[in-house]
Amino acid sequence: MARRRQLYEGKAKILFEGPEPGTLVQYFKDDATAFNAQKKGVITGKGVLNNRISEFIMLRLHEIGVPTHFVRRLNMREQLIREVEIIPLEVVVRNVAAGSLSARLGIAEGTPLPRSIVEYYYKNDALGDPLVAEEHITAFGWASVQDLDDIMALSLRVNDFLSGLFLGVGIRLVDFKLEFGRLWENEEMRIVIADEISPDSCRLWDIKTGEKLDKDRFRRDLGRVEEAYQEVARRLGILPEAGVRDLKGPETMQ
Repeated sequence: MARRRQLYEGKAKILFEGPEPGTLVQYFKDDATAFNAQKKGVITGKGVLNNRISEFIMLRLHEIGVPTHFVRRLNMREQLIREVEIIPLEVVVRNVAAGSLSARLGIAEGTPLPRSIVEYYYKNDALGDPLVAEEHITAFGWASVQDLDDIMALSLRVNDFLSGLFLGVGIRLVDFKLEFGRLWENEEMRIVIADEISPDSCRLWDIKTGEKLDKDRFRRDLGRVEEAYQEVARRLGILPEAGVRDLKGPETMQ
């Protein structure tokens, strides 16, 4: 097989030229970063687990009509995706106070929010991905008013779905990050979910114990990072105790 041309390398993934026009191959690394890459490390097997977890979630989103860039998983670390024009925003949906929201507003971590809050951050590593308002986004042309309407509607829909999905396996969805892209098909453009949805981009807490099952274990030096990612995969039915095998749906926790 001919060596694919690398197009981009980020903190957690590498993008390669796809086998067909309009496609890319997304490779998941084990590299981990935090605090705008000030902290770096390796979480053994993270790329494999995130590939499988993100595949599982993207397929479930397809089933309820939420558009994404995902086409199919190719192997343990790679998936085929549609090439999109990435919107330079990180969209964070928050259900429970944690992380930067707690620090910024002085709200105790773990406090349920009165309603889900959607925040926008400008994707710029040099600036530390600053929080921005809709006025900044439309004034600087990062996205249109219609784009933001679509992004907000999709974000809240994904939040409703994921909250229920994780609740069914004993996990509280505290908050999560989404990225979006413009997918062009002929002359038509639509906003779709891009990047990944995994414990790298979600805060996931065990409902009974409050144990963190996400990248905060790496950020805060809590240890057992690999085990936390494996536990999320196991509960979703991707990595059962009996071994790795494909399952149709999540395992419901009693």
